[in-house]
Amino acid sequence: MYQIAEYTSVNNLGTAVLLEKLSSHPVDCLVVASSMSIYGEGLYRDSDGNIQTAQDRSLQQLKMGEWEIRDSHGQPLTPVPTPEEKPPVLASIYALSKFDQEKQCLILGRTYGIPTVALRFFNTYGPNQALSNPYTGVLSNFASRVLNGQPPLIFEDGLQKRDFVSVYDVARACRMALETPGAAGLAINISSGEAMTVKEIAERTVAAIGRGDIQPAITGKYRAGDIRHCFADISLAKEVLGWKPQVTLEQGLENLAEWLEGQTAIDRGVEARAELAARGLMV
Repeated sequence: MYQIAEYTSVNNLGTAVLLEKLSSHPVDCLVVASSMSIYGEGLYRDSDGNIQTAQDRSLQQLKMGEWEIRDSHGQPLTPVPTPEEKPPVLASIYALSKFDQEKQCLILGRTYGIPTVALRFFNTYGPNQALSNPYTGVLSNFASRVLNGQPPLIFEDGLQKRDFVSVYDVARACRMALETPGAAGLAINISSGEAMTVKEIAERTVAAIGRGDIQPAITGKYRAGDIRHCFADISLAKEVLGWKPQVTLEQGLENLAEWLEGQTAIDRGVEARAELAARGLMV
């Protein structure tokens, strides 16, 4: 939320440069790595059973530590799996740039007759992920902290729900998207389709690495641009691609832990949080 020019340059302009070349040198198929971040808040059900989108949480609510999304009557909304049909709600510069990247590719594909598929990846994890970059994903951040003997730091109360998918399943989805003519022109969720709290994923990461002496730390802080709940409806991936996740979270974490042995990580999380605080982006 503060490296605005760099995010926009890399994602928006970088994609435009590539697409300009492809317009005169077309390829057989294009798969763009989109992101779940474009949804903003996921989909919810109200107390009457109606499905609805959520309003942004107010600053006053966040300062009071009231984290859950509520309806106009003050009743908490229940998060449900988010399908591709949910309208985007762009809550961060990153989300805006990823939506722009996705739309650029789909527009160019349709215009120049290049079969193009946008895969909306949810929280992806696995071996060879950058451990010293605090913006590569929550699970790698947790792993970096644990490798340095420090507790994973969790925003809000840790009960926000997310969806995690192995990089091996993501790679397989990319291949299947390239090989499935019926996927052209679509945006498709890729994830496990299973909701899990951030606190639970932190605890399971610590356990997989074998550091039972470390407990995740709940900060009770809100970070600008964060949403409360979002996890995937993967029905379209199953229907169109014939894809479904094959790597369980337990298997994926074991695989990640094996790779982490012998790895070193520079924990830049504290530095990143200091940047957010200095700019008033953390409550």
